[in-house]
Amino acid sequence: MLGASLNKVFDYFKSRWQSSWNYSLWALLIFPLSPLVGAVTVGFVSLITWLKQSRKINHRPLNWGFALLSVLLIVSAGFAQDKTAAFLGLFNLLPFFLLFAAHSALIQTFTQLRQMAWVLVIGSMPVAIMGLGQLFLGWSFKFQFVWVVFSWTIAPGGNPPGRIASLFLHANTFAAYLAIIFILGLGLWLEQWQLAIGYWGLGISKNSVPSPQSPIPSPYSPVPLLFLTVAVITNFIALIFTNSRNGWAIAIFACLAYALYQGWRILVSGVAAIVSSVLLAAFAPSPVAQIFRRVVPTFFWARLNDDMYPDRPVALMRKTQWEFAWSLAQQHPWTGWGLRSFSPLYKAQMQIPLGHPHNLFLMLSAETGFPSTFLFCSLLAWILIAGIQLLRKSKYINTEDRLIFFSYLLAFVGWIVLNTVDVTLFDFRLNALSWLILAAICGVVHRYNQRDRLASHQN
Repeated sequence: MLGASLNKVFDYFKSRWQSSWNYSLWALLIFPLSPLVGAVTVGFVSLITWLKQSRKINHRPLNWGFALLSVLLIVSAGFAQDKTAAFLGLFNLLPFFLLFAAHSALIQTFTQLRQMAWVLVIGSMPVAIMGLGQLFLGWSFKFQFVWVVFSWTIAPGGNPPGRIASLFLHANTFAAYLAIIFILGLGLWLEQWQLAIGYWGLGISKNSVPSPQSPIPSPYSPVPLLFLTVAVITNFIALIFTNSRNGWAIAIFACLAYALYQGWRILVSGVAAIVSSVLLAAFAPSPVAQIFRRVVPTFFWARLNDDMYPDRPVALMRKTQWEFAWSLAQQHPWTGWGLRSFSPLYKAQMQIPLGHPHNLFLMLSAETGFPSTFLFCSLLAWILIAGIQLLRKSKYINTEDRLIFFSYLLAFVGWIVLNTVDVTLFDFRLNALSWLILAAICGVVHRYNQRDRLASHQN
């Protein structure tokens, strides 16, 4: 019953299954469980798109910016002390620029944004359930099928112990993935909720035919809303037990942003009151904090103020890592020390192994220099500003499509915030997901900007 109903959700994009776009959708569905299959499929789609739409891709100024950034990164690698490591580090960036350029030409409509969000939410359910089983049911196993085509490893008790990591290498990486999926899932849930309210509140006929942009088929079915309710709650619970402060902050930020966007002032006040109570329990002077600690679980306030981990070495503090990365950037401001150089330099100085400085932009400044980092940030800023302008000004966006586009912009902002306190590009799945979200925003922006320019010329 549930399977048949969920199949209906995909009817709006399965009619042309053989298209490149639908290969991408199936790749995203399988990505969390099989990064290799997902990577090969997405790479194949990107190649086909480049072959079919090379002229369109090559004529977009934003892609020129990423081409220039690629040149700067290659030059930086050529000046690195460890050139082999630096050139290997390029594989965390350059292929994803190509993926971005291809999919920004492939993704053009709000329907595609909605399809992509649905696939990502459905694909997140197995890994979220595995994560909860890892922590609460003691699940631990290592499964491989056909070498690494399907390679699943569940560490007993999580990684670090006591924190859900599921199939991801670390709880913080899993939290970053869940935070992005939570944002998109909540956007879809709000869409379905509005449709349900409209259907039951306005007495829409069951035989009425929805518009082509409608996110659900006719007649109206409550199954998508029920599924999204379960999915959003499951992902939120898993996010909580990743014990990631960054993930918590992004989820709360998303809830506030949606509430403000919908004009739900009471909900904004309620969330603000809860957040304030947790912050006071964690950071207020002792007499005040003790009052709030009577109602706020220790799990939350002790994690925020690090009372849960009181003996953490200074070298593992983010402030220490950021200061070291900044000092490296100042020493080699033009070309940096080379990609993947932070870890050995930090270990030599602090005698503690550390993969990255928990800030993408400081890491790029230290490893690639200020010019390339400035260009990278400028390109991201252009994408965000163009997306916000489209949401605010374009008269061609239907009312029912604004929420899904807002969800993608919110996921983009969440990704930026995550990367100010962590680095997400070292997990292939999360890195690919991030660039696909950027590509989705750019593709829609480019299409509707063209329509605006055409309309202005005709007038």
